[in-house]
Amino acid sequence: MDIILEKPGILNENSFSIKISWREIMNRIVLVGRITKKPEIKALDENSKVFTRIMLAVDRPYKTASGEKQVDFIPIVLWGKKAEIVCEYLDKNSMISVTGRLQTRVFENHEGQRKFISEVIADEFQFMSYKKQNESIG
Repeated sequence: MDIILEKPGILNENSFSIKISWREIMNRIVLVGRITKKPEIKALDENSKVFTRIMLAVDRPYKTASGEKQVDFIPIVLWGKKAEIVCEYLDKNSMISVTGRLQTRVFENHEGQRKFISEVIADEFQFMSYKKQNESIG
């Protein structure tokens, strides 16, 4: 990532601006939410890298006119060691922060129709809560 700090003093003596290469930030997503069900480790076949798919419930910052909370359900994919760690230490309702990129896949369903699915491929994550202490972690 190209970061250039410009000379202080444009806005005030303590201000500065940061220039970042657009290719570094064009497809970047940061989410904080709760996992909707216990993560499970998977593999496409015995020779492939392991992965897990989780659904992240992310609260919207506002309520409807009737006072109802709005939630978005966002699919997240984690690969390799990241998947193993999430499956070992997190559970349903665990809170997690995820940084990644949006990826769209095309597939054909059983009726032969082309379907599109968008999901976040996680590059980084941070636990905001863990499994309950009385639960087994391994």
